[in-house]
Amino acid sequence: MINREDMLELTRRMTPARTSMTRAAGSYMDADGDIDGTFNTNFLKLSPSDKGKNLAIAKAIPFSATNKNLKRYRFPEDSMKAGSMRQLLMGMKSCGLKNDVLMETFYDLIAESYESNGGYAVLVYHDRYDVPVKAADHERVGESEEVFEYIICAICPLEGDYEPGKPECGFLFPAFADRSADVDHIDVFQSDTGHPHLELLKILGL
Repeated sequence: MINREDMLELTRRMTPARTSMTRAAGSYMDADGDIDGTFNTNFLKLSPSDKGKNLAIAKAIPFSATNKNLKRYRFPEDSMKAGSMRQLLMGMKSCGLKNDVLMETFYDLIAESYESNGGYAVLVYHDRYDVPVKAADHERVGESEEVFEYIICAICPLEGDYEPGKPECGFLFPAFADRSADVDHIDVFQSDTGHPHLELLKILGL
């Protein structure tokens, strides 16, 4: 089960003034799943308007209804084998999305299986959060003991030329549990729980 307070701790910082996002990357797909364009940029170099738009998209994943729209899944025991999605996600996180080969491999794997009625965007964000030490009363008492490095992926329908709408699905990796990284789990978002994109679970190897 996901602790709502863990998610709120992450989303409280997802404002232009407080964010520590380091990078934004993405791919635009046409209705057939063919890549129509990609980008990969330093988050701090985005315009104030683009920062706000991208933070709203990224925040939608962890801020969604806990254990309803956002659910936690455990990776299978063999999920770290060579060529696995989990291994790819670890690589994407570790390089801070700066390895274009890894990113293109990720986009291709999404495009091969994702079901969409129109064009869509695959957006990925990298963040490093210095988790502050807190006392039992939740008051901050000192400097961080851990840096939570993670990625958020949001898959969004395109509402115009390269204009993503609200996320249809996505994920947070690794999971943030008890204010710490849990690399054995991933939190997966579905905007429509009645008609979820189950193919995303297969893509993620779950």
